[in-house]
Amino acid sequence: MTRVRDLMSTHIVQCTPLDNVYEAAVKMKEESIGLIPVVDNEQVVGLVTDRDLVVRGIAEKHPGSNKITNVMTTNIVSVSPDDPIEKATELMAQYQIRRLPVVESGQLVGMLALGDLAIKESADDQAGFALSEISEHTE
Repeated sequence: MTRVRDLMSTHIVQCTPLDNVYEAAVKMKEESIGLIPVVDNEQVVGLVTDRDLVVRGIAEKHPGSNKITNVMTTNIVSVSPDDPIEKATELMAQYQIRRLPVVESGQLVGMLALGDLAIKESADDQAGFALSEISEHTE
């Protein structure tokens, strides 16, 4: 059985609650990523996506100096490294998300993206399932 730890990325770009919208946007651009966890004392306190920056930041006319905590999402859905991939794909489908923080003992240890599922052949069906569920609800 494939576990989250088998597919997750351990290179985690993160922000702190002291960072601002501009700093998060620069990190996203430099790393070519669309989500950054906001971490305080090694615990995830929020997530900020490229969409959050646009919808809650720019579209709301907040300047780049606005704190990241004003635009981040605080309802965090996460998985454990030992969870089966099936649980991760079910959560992605249920909550209409493409990326999940991987948390162990309250600390962020990785990120699992829909693309990570597609890389491993045995997870192809799971990636297809999650993508079809996410796409079905957004059309």
